[in-house]
Amino acid sequence: MDVTLATSLVKERLGIRTNVRDTYLTTITESVIKELEDEKGLVLDGANPYHLMFVVDYATWRYQSRDSDKAMPRHLQFRLHNLIIHTGGGGQ
Repeated sequence: MDVTLATSLVKERLGIRTNVRDTYLTTITESVIKELEDEKGLVLDGANPYHLMFVVDYATWRYQSRDSDKAMPRHLQFRLHNLIIHTGGGGQ
């Protein structure tokens, strides 16, 4: 998974045009990828736009909800569930 591309797309989704938050956004993106691979058992394919956009949407939600205790939105839960089923993840 190309972290630079994913971070650029997160910035686009958030409407951020400067580089001031790049370190923070890159770290969030890397942590989302690591969580999906290590904790959820997914094998992410950087060439798959569905995988890429899930990482972008998940990282964007993480950034936007950093001071919130609300649960993950249902659309992300459904997409994560579908990724786990389709990629055979979660079987550790």
